Amino acid sequence: MSRLTGVIAAAATPLRDDLSIDHERLVMHCRWLLGDGGCDAINLLGTTGEATSFSLEQRLAAMKAVAEAELPMHRFMVGTGASALQDAVRLTLAAKAFGFAGALLLPPFYYKGIDDESLAAYVDTVIAQVGAEGLGLYLYHIPQNTGVPWPIEVVAQLAERHPGTLAGLKDSSGDIAYSTDLAKRVPGIAVFPSSEATLGLARERGFAGCISATTNVTGPLARIAFHQAGTPEAAAAVAAAAALRAALSTVTLVPAVKDTLAEIHGDAAWRRPHPPLRPLTEAERRTLREALAGTEYPRLFGR
Repeated sequence: MSRLTGVIAAAATPLRDDLSIDHERLVMHCRWLLGDGGCDAINLLGTTGEATSFSLEQRLAAMKAVAEAELPMHRFMVGTGASALQDAVRLTLAAKAFGFAGALLLPPFYYKGIDDESLAAYVDTVIAQVGAEGLGLYLYHIPQNTGVPWPIEVVAQLAERHPGTLAGLKDSSGDIAYSTDLAKRVPGIAVFPSSEATLGLARERGFAGCISATTNVTGPLARIAFHQAGTPEAAAAVAAAAALRAALSTVTLVPAVKDTLAEIHGDAAWRRPHPPLRPLTEAERRTLREALAGTEYPRLFGR
């Protein structure tokens, strides 16, 4: 199974009026991200993709739609984490069967205070039930949402137990020290921080790239930052992407990304998030537009 690197978009998920996933728009957005959107790969159905707001069958149907759309599956990972073990197993099995290059696994997030050996045993169980052959498993570290971190000691233990299967970790904690220490202590896996600002440090610290919500919008800049690292152009792109990310963060991030995609794609349907998230208010939209106006956004997208 191919390993993912570079600028990876945590893709937003378009919805129909009835709050079901709009497969046609999703496939079109994925094509755009891998083309003019500037991204090397896509993380489907993650936090930005609102995955935990959808049923198991909705998630499986979206995976199937993407897999059958003649998209380059070696450039996709998909979120397969779930509160129920068998749901996580079923989603991870589907990821492997559909040919996704990676399955992104949340920790078991309902019970808190889980000891290290139990966390490792959870992953052991998923791998045993899915089968290691052809599986690229990435751990998803987002303790501010799950309340359950992936301790570095656990990741190191799993990398030793499952060489070639444990492919990497997405670090959405915002703690650059964690990503740095992990890449140093477990060099055999791919470490992806969640901010474009880290792309300037990628070579120095051993990061494989980044997986970010805001690369739905900053992709063209992030691509320069990663692939031209060490040049003045890359340094300027890192700063521009960071400024654009900060602008998107002036209001609630997922609705902000979707609202901005509605403008980029000329399609108001993109503004619809899944409850409990809500669309931006008009006041929030004005705040966002004013913030974006002071960034590279107008130049990138002619707005």
